[in-house]
Amino acid sequence: MREKNDSSIRKAVFPAAGLGTRFLPATKASPKEMLPLVDKPLIQYGVEEAVASGMDEVIIITGRGKRAIEDHFDISFELEYELKEKNKLKLLAEVERISNMVHFSYIRQKKALGLGHAVLCSEPSVDGEPFAVILSDDIIDAKTPATRQLMDVYEKYRSPVVAICEVPRETVSSYGIIDAIEVERGVYQVREMVEKPSAEKAPSNLAIIGRYVLTPDIFDHLKQTRPGKGGEIQLTDGLQGLMKERPVYACRFRGVRYDAGDKLGFLKATVEYALKNQSLGGEFRKYLQGLNLK
Repeated sequence: MREKNDSSIRKAVFPAAGLGTRFLPATKASPKEMLPLVDKPLIQYGVEEAVASGMDEVIIITGRGKRAIEDHFDISFELEYELKEKNKLKLLAEVERISNMVHFSYIRQKKALGLGHAVLCSEPSVDGEPFAVILSDDIIDAKTPATRQLMDVYEKYRSPVVAICEVPRETVSSYGIIDAIEVERGVYQVREMVEKPSAEKAPSNLAIIGRYVLTPDIFDHLKQTRPGKGGEIQLTDGLQGLMKERPVYACRFRGVRYDAGDKLGFLKATVEYALKNQSLGGEFRKYLQGLNLK
């Protein structure tokens, strides 16, 4: 399959149909993507990153019980009217900005069958173009948006790009791990991807995290990918097949990544982002300094 538009990336896909089991019971009836990180839901940070990277369309793959995501990014006539009547214009501007910052579309994934399957669901909306994939579990604090960094690599090499970072050796079994050769500082050509290897069998400690720039030929390979562990279709398996036909690169992004899909990672992100918040940071820092921790 040839890309219809190989010169730019306009679309970002957000897989958001997962069950959020790591956050139960909080996610029993509420989407994990809507968990608040200080004053914004997790998924909004990812959408803002997509917009800051230059994209103008966001495709969200949703599932049962995820209606709150659509409502969050939709117009809220009653709320906006109430804020206007009470002259809360700053809040009104923020609420209006959320629904106006990009074009949103939604695709229902009837059953959560893995990241690869969620990406495959986006094929009709991607419509033959290169596209980004952003996982809202991964919050990345970076001067240049992490997705933009991957797009820069894509524009140079015209091939799929995955985001990577170093992880402790003892945690490699939680990630897709790459075997790769560095072709320039921070950029690698991938030779192999191993999904959740043991520490003894992992080819490196360079882990794939939740940012991708993909080309539409990935869909043909995902259609041929057989379900793996847990009956899920893994995106890494699809990329392994694609690597037989074209190079795949990895970008060691510049920035700090928080695994907000993990309870401890979410708490760390909350503290860091609260400290940076202009209206809360000063008082919160004083509070933390005054704690008598034992």
